[in-house]
Amino acid sequence: MEDAGILAQAIVDTIAEPFVVLDDQLRVVKANNAFCTAFHVDRDEMAGRPLASLGDGQWDIAALRVLLDGIIPGHAVLEGFEIEHECPHFGRRIILLNARQLVDEDGAAKKILLTCTDITARRAVEREKEELLKQTEELLRQKDVLLQEIQHRVANSLQIIASILLLKARAVSSEETRRHLKDAHQRVMSVAEVQRHLHTAEGIDQIEVSSYLTKLCASLASSMVGEGQPIAVEVIADAGMIRSDQAVSLGLIVTELVINAIKYAFPVARADAVILITYEIKGADWKLVVSDNGIGKTAGDAGGAGTGLGTAIVQALVKQLDAVMEAPSGAGGMKIAITRASFVSRMPSAA
Repeated sequence: MEDAGILAQAIVDTIAEPFVVLDDQLRVVKANNAFCTAFHVDRDEMAGRPLASLGDGQWDIAALRVLLDGIIPGHAVLEGFEIEHECPHFGRRIILLNARQLVDEDGAAKKILLTCTDITARRAVEREKEELLKQTEELLRQKDVLLQEIQHRVANSLQIIASILLLKARAVSSEETRRHLKDAHQRVMSVAEVQRHLHTAEGIDQIEVSSYLTKLCASLASSMVGEGQPIAVEVIADAGMIRSDQAVSLGLIVTELVINAIKYAFPVARADAVILITYEIKGADWKLVVSDNGIGKTAGDAGGAGTGLGTAIVQALVKQLDAVMEAPSGAGGMKIAITRASFVSRMPSAA
């Protein structure tokens, strides 16, 4: 029996987690080395003493006593009970307690095994994370407010510039100057339209491209297509996310090409007039095509078809996106393809 006791004590002393065995009167029966070391108690002095009397009374906790008293008669367990414990030499610690009933083979002697885990560092890390999360959320809130304010001011500034250009266009006598001012007005309005749709997008750094292009083109059609010449503006786009800076460039390209197609591709009304915008994604690469079934390359200076301001803007944006632009010839209509890398297209075109 003595050898068995020594062996049992040796086994429990190898367990790193502090624990103590209590009898049904909550008196200490046995404790392992980890418990004695963690809470600075002498094993010989604590044997037979009530748990509440250990140390300087740090374990005299009414709520803990009530919970432990209910374990043996109720065959219950205690899980995840936290206490703040003033440990000698270590200061205030947060201890996680778990307890369960132990019964001898004959069922006569009933004891409680109480384990004690120091979670002070864990709780400190959790509080630090919570504080960092609060600070991050506040910074993000401030960023959103600042971004909205900037977008609002940009939108107002663009509207003012557009209005000034339009007033100047009406005031000048030179037809060529008037045309240039109206073109400049159109470009400013294009930027304003792209900015407006980016502002209403849910994301800030990442934009869902299919929804973005669909809404942008629907807005362009609504504002520019007249009742006397109905033109269908359709979008077929793969779902995917793009950076907001890429979305700006793509939006300006699409706006420029769609506006040119609306203005020049259909000088004579047609019931089947259509402008088709397709966008395909393949890994990190993509392909944008704007096509129409209008009169073809004689239709103004749409991107790749001339040397005007529209072409220069589109070419600069294409270069910014590290892409290439082509205007393949076809039986009719106009087709502008902008590709980042090369792959076989799955999308139809209007031209």
